Amino acid sequence: MSSPVQVNSPGRSWAEERVLVRADLNAPLDAGRITDDARIRASVATIRHLIDNGAAVAVCSHLGRPKGQRVADLSLAPCAERLGDLLGQPVELLDDCVGPAVEARIRGLQPGEVVMLENLRFHAEEEANDAAFADLLAAGFTAYVNDAFGAAHRAHASTEAVARRLDASAGLLLGREVEVLGGLLGNPAPPFVSVLGGSKVSDKLPLIENLLDTTDRILIGGAMCFTFLKALGDPVGTSLHEDEAAQELALRLLDRAGKVNCTLQLPTDILVADRFSADAQLQVVPSDAIPDGWMGVDIGPRTAAAYREVIENAGTVFWNGPMGAFEIAPFAAGTRAIAEAMASSTATTVAGGGDSGAAVGEMGLADRFTWVSTGGGAALEMLEGHVLPGVAALPTA
Repeated sequence: MSSPVQVNSPGRSWAEERVLVRADLNAPLDAGRITDDARIRASVATIRHLIDNGAAVAVCSHLGRPKGQRVADLSLAPCAERLGDLLGQPVELLDDCVGPAVEARIRGLQPGEVVMLENLRFHAEEEANDAAFADLLAAGFTAYVNDAFGAAHRAHASTEAVARRLDASAGLLLGREVEVLGGLLGNPAPPFVSVLGGSKVSDKLPLIENLLDTTDRILIGGAMCFTFLKALGDPVGTSLHEDEAAQELALRLLDRAGKVNCTLQLPTDILVADRFSADAQLQVVPSDAIPDGWMGVDIGPRTAAAYREVIENAGTVFWNGPMGAFEIAPFAAGTRAIAEAMASSTATTVAGGGDSGAAVGEMGLADRFTWVSTGGGAALEMLEGHVLPGVAALPTA
């Protein structure tokens, strides 16, 4: 994937520009209070770059799934307040994202000023990528910057259509995401190791198939390992696993991995529980001997140690998906072992967003990774080999 033109391209001046910045401010809320401001903090660098270089900025984003209706609890007001705190200046929330009053306010913006448009998804036309809505959204602006990598895999009006109506660039965050994730598919430093967890082989099938061509070793964990084990004829007790069709997919992946000289490595021991609860009875068993009535909830300590050794000797490591049900403390050791091994590694280390990105953040290790993606779905689609509409709409360097 070609790299898009970025806001900090040499010679680019933002003086007197009125810039529409598409950010991803889809922060979790609890009774109107932001519980995790990571996405808002991630938007600050691009906005600061623009206003420090003379631009006036209007930030737009979606929040939740209001399905084309105005929902008071999904107003971007808390996000505007938090962004203002981070920028150290007021961020006015406008009543809507389109319309004559919004356009008039945009045309009156002064250099250095930042406002926020109300939730884009209050209009059904946003997700429909409606051309007329994109015209209204672009009205009054002289330039557009997409910094919402987490929404770049969606062809929506604010991510795709409006980029074709204004002088468009990639924000610092989106540009870095494309650079790092594209590097995994381009020319990663060997050995290239992928660590894949999560629930379903079928969900990860396109990703695994695409990674087999560039990855030297794939370390499998999470519930999807039980589909592989079941396919190989091993007992899995009451562990979460998929049906025979998915098991056939697992066997096909094992076969193809052998043909392309990629090692697809499965756990050798498993932490099992008698029930899915923090106070469950636990034991560690060989991966081919999970007893009846017990469920696998994490990789075992021997597997964690083996995976750590592989990571320590890697040149590049990509991780997507936890090794177990890490949200329950007794089942989190395998996920923590992967996170700590990557944090201590001298390799290029990339966490692919989603649950693995959340785990890295919760463990306080994010700043010790080369990159933690802000877009779980977008990162996966890019690594599956798909062209992201929000990136394809931007001019390339």
